[in-house]
Amino acid sequence: MAYWRWESSYSVGIAVIDNQHKRIIEYINELNNALAFKTEDKVHDIILQLVEYTVSHFSFEERLMQEAGYPMLQPHKDVHNAFIERINFFKERFENGEDITKQLMLDLQMWLINHIQHDDTDYKEIVQNMLKKREIAPNEGSIKNKWLKNLVNKFFK
Repeated sequence: MAYWRWESSYSVGIAVIDNQHKRIIEYINELNNALAFKTEDKVHDIILQLVEYTVSHFSFEERLMQEAGYPMLQPHKDVHNAFIERINFFKERFENGEDITKQLMLDLQMWLINHIQHDDTDYKEIVQNMLKKREIAPNEGSIKNKWLKNLVNKFFK
């Protein structure tokens, strides 16, 4: 049973970004499962994967905003950097023997919902317009455009 499920209200209307957000939700669900089965090694692995994936997601998102000429890119990057520091702090606390899993899951959930529904919706229109100019359907689930596919491959190898 999933701890948390994707809802359409979380969508920013850009399929590639929505899919990345869904993957972060999957990591949160994996953390919940690892917690339920008391598998500390698995929790550590998931935290490491989550940190790596989040950094890649943020870099990808920032590149889209940069390509689109989003005027609030730097403040958005600052929010991303603060969140990465927060996740790294959780990782450090876990590695020092503290049980942070439940708090991390709650923080991730609250942060992700807030970030998607506020910060990410601010760049939605300008990035959608840029994608349309590059002949990329923002809501298309599969990545057929070579430019976008190369960008995804650059950040998610």
